[in-house]
Amino acid sequence: MAKAGARAPILELAGVTAGYGEIQVLWGIDMRVRAGEITALIGSNGAGKTTLMRTLSGLLPVRSGTYRAAGIDLSAARAETILRAGIVHVPEGRRLFGAMSVEDNLLMGAYLRRGGRGEIGRDLDRVFHIFPKLYERRTQAAATLSGGEQQMCAIGRGLMSAPTLLMIDELSLGLSPLLVEQLVAALRQLNAEGVSILLVEQDVTIALDLSHSAFVMDMGRIVRSGVSSELLSDPIIRDAYLGVIED
Repeated sequence: MAKAGARAPILELAGVTAGYGEIQVLWGIDMRVRAGEITALIGSNGAGKTTLMRTLSGLLPVRSGTYRAAGIDLSAARAETILRAGIVHVPEGRRLFGAMSVEDNLLMGAYLRRGGRGEIGRDLDRVFHIFPKLYERRTQAAATLSGGEQQMCAIGRGLMSAPTLLMIDELSLGLSPLLVEQLVAALRQLNAEGVSILLVEQDVTIALDLSHSAFVMDMGRIVRSGVSSELLSDPIIRDAYLGVIED
């Protein structure tokens, strides 16, 4: 189980609100995500987790409050600016280009990068090293991949953007336990290499075991936060999200 450390924040939210049209979903979100760590965001369906991820990636505007990443104010930034700042979103549902090859999908992740072909080529080799199945399938259309392989491709595409923070929405959704185990191992490896990760995960046990710290969302608000190992043993969390009732 990962342990939290006293590292500088890579992402800070203060009083952030957001929503869709006249419907407000996020209410005064305060968060600090530390550099070099895996941070989990957990909560029931409809709690606002995906809305928060969409707000962080610029797909939804911040209505009020402050959003900063590595000291840069992104409260009014467009999605392209946020991506250039290194905040990279792997969305729920993967959202690959089905008719394009695996390799071309991966290269789409580098379309805003200013690095030369050599640097991008090295990062592509790195993705293939982390996910050997993608190398085997590199010329196949993405639509022909299994669900687990598509998730690998989506994460690999995110890595090709050279993220300072990789945000993954619903890592394990619809995948077999074996594939989830492989993805978890890959995230551990990436984090050991210095990649900061913000993870939304429906399996609370996986999320808290994998992460250093976590935030709990309910009805668009952060209602609890702390060291993941402590939250995993918290009777309130276990009762609400793990179906365990303490004596």
